[in-house]
Amino acid sequence: MSSKSKKWFSLNLGKKDKHPENTCGCGKTTGGFGSHDLAIGEETRKDGFDQVFDVKMSRRTAFKQLTASLAIGAGAISTSCSMISGDETKEQAQIDWEEQFKGNYKLMTNEEKKATVDRLVRSYQLRTGKTLNMSSKNAEPDVLFGYAFNISKCQGYMDCVTACVEENNQDRNSQMQYIRIHEMKDGKGFNFNEADDNYYHEVPAEGHFYMGTQCFHCDNPPCVEVCPVQATWREDDGLVVVDYDWCVGCRYCMAACPYDGRRFNWSKPEVPEAEVNKNQHYLGNRMRKKGVMEKCTFCVQRSRAGKNPACVEACPTGARIFGNLLDPNSTIRWVLDNKKVFRLKEDLGTEPKFWYFMD
Repeated sequence: MSSKSKKWFSLNLGKKDKHPENTCGCGKTTGGFGSHDLAIGEETRKDGFDQVFDVKMSRRTAFKQLTASLAIGAGAISTSCSMISGDETKEQAQIDWEEQFKGNYKLMTNEEKKATVDRLVRSYQLRTGKTLNMSSKNAEPDVLFGYAFNISKCQGYMDCVTACVEENNQDRNSQMQYIRIHEMKDGKGFNFNEADDNYYHEVPAEGHFYMGTQCFHCDNPPCVEVCPVQATWREDDGLVVVDYDWCVGCRYCMAACPYDGRRFNWSKPEVPEAEVNKNQHYLGNRMRKKGVMEKCTFCVQRSRAGKNPACVEACPTGARIFGNLLDPNSTIRWVLDNKKVFRLKEDLGTEPKFWYFMD
């Protein structure tokens, strides 16, 4: 929220209610939205527009949007219905209210990051009675993650795809998958237009080879450049991440990605409660809402904890290699130093952190 918008809220939400008291249905009285009303500032009266989140709109439209948001928090700041709502209901309403107006994660202080993570953990506990382990761990210094894929070893088993879906709480109904395994014919080169991405037969198939793609975590990611709200960015350890609560679902990043690495939620992701991975990171595998972008994060909840991504751990043939590019003793560095490696579409200048090689 801009400084101008914050000033508007602080000036107007702090004014006393000038309207008669209303009844809330429980026999007690309230003062509207917690004994506060929405006043239209002097500046907006002059030009005939309300300035809400730096977007000009008519007064009627602005009032509708503000009252919709305020309705979420009405139970949190009103104390007259406590006998009906209960303490936990009021606490959930307060959490919803604070989440509604939180800022972009990239711009938060470490204290603000921890606070929003704590709210989400508590919200999940209130709704399900179960506990999450959600991290807000930042990038470590002297770490730059990279990935290598051995085409000679991949047999097309798709254990990596299954592990990725389970680890990252991907929607089961739409069968969303961050990883694609392409079955290609020998002698045809890397022709993705002729590849079969949905094969249903015994593998490996004779006369074919297999090649995986996902988000390549570019040093110069075009998806970041086109995002109109800065909901996606590159972290210091090379991970390109998404703030799901800041994303507006315009899908510009999907169109800009030359590697087909982005996925869009057309419906609210559904994961059976028993299958929810409760080891989460705010920028990774926490539960998403409808209408936002998703992608591989190199399993940020695992990689920043010193573990390999789920796909690397699940690969039965050892075709996937992950590690710190700045560590001269890492396996990924050995591969880059000793194998003939290549990257897809290097002429675009995206500098992907994903290499391919063969034995």
